[in-house]
Amino acid sequence: MSLAINITTPEGIVLAADSRQTYRNRKGMARIGSDSASKIFLINDRVAVAVTGLAFLPEDGTPKNISKFIEQFKRETGVEKLSVREVAEKLQYLFDKKFNWREQLEKLPDQLRENFTKQGFEVIEIKKEQYNVKFKIKDKMGNIKEGIAPIEGLVLFIAGYNSSGSHEVYNVYIPGEIIKMRDSNEKGKEYGANWIGQTDVVSRIIKGWDARIFNVAFVNEAIKQKKQEEIEKQLNNLEYAINWGTMPLQDAIDFSVLVIQTTSAIQRFSDGILADPGDIPGVGGPIDVLVLTPDGPKWIKQKELKIG
Repeated sequence: MSLAINITTPEGIVLAADSRQTYRNRKGMARIGSDSASKIFLINDRVAVAVTGLAFLPEDGTPKNISKFIEQFKRETGVEKLSVREVAEKLQYLFDKKFNWREQLEKLPDQLRENFTKQGFEVIEIKKEQYNVKFKIKDKMGNIKEGIAPIEGLVLFIAGYNSSGSHEVYNVYIPGEIIKMRDSNEKGKEYGANWIGQTDVVSRIIKGWDARIFNVAFVNEAIKQKKQEEIEKQLNNLEYAINWGTMPLQDAIDFSVLVIQTTSAIQRFSDGILADPGDIPGVGGPIDVLVLTPDGPKWIKQKELKIG
């Protein structure tokens, strides 16, 4: 799965990511394939991308590493003059074509129905939506559970500076949408941090909770009384107050490395949570760190080929 983090400060933009590459074998078991994968790519001297999610996509019947497609994109596309938004749009278009997610989405309702039936659940409803499948099931005790089954796809963030000197950050979901996270021209969105991939640990550290809290019964009861948006708004009061707008670039680097190292360490000693057991230790290996500034890019740390 991976973990990538972006911190946008007045001094510059930090991108950091781990190096672990995981996959599922033919038996469906999760395996660690490598701790040497690259997940941060400099598109031009102003814009960079971080990638999480699927490690491989098929091409001509053979799985190819995601990095192969990005390097090919850089060679075959005139990237030097592209804006941050244009890089986001072109990469989404590229991977939307390469990733056959629509076929997977068509098959997903039948797969869910079969799996739930084998586990002894009564299927109340399975509904295919634009990018995922919603379901409602009843367990052997008569408890009704609702959930969303997504397509395992790609999540990227594209961060950097435009030729005008303005900066932007976008999250790109495949399947899904392009969401603007940072914009130096939009008040309140200039500075901050965002993270993609296996984000549960960093979300707990900073926000005080992660999305699995909705597996807890009393939270679902609260949602029935009030909308989920209201519950999330109240939970967000737990977030640590961090002034990203005054954070020095060195502190942003240190913070990025800290949360990736912490995620890797927690995954070493845990296997999910009691309300949602079982997880993939998808974060590990060396941490690459890239800094973008108006004066140009600088690799703070980048894996190099070596012997042993």
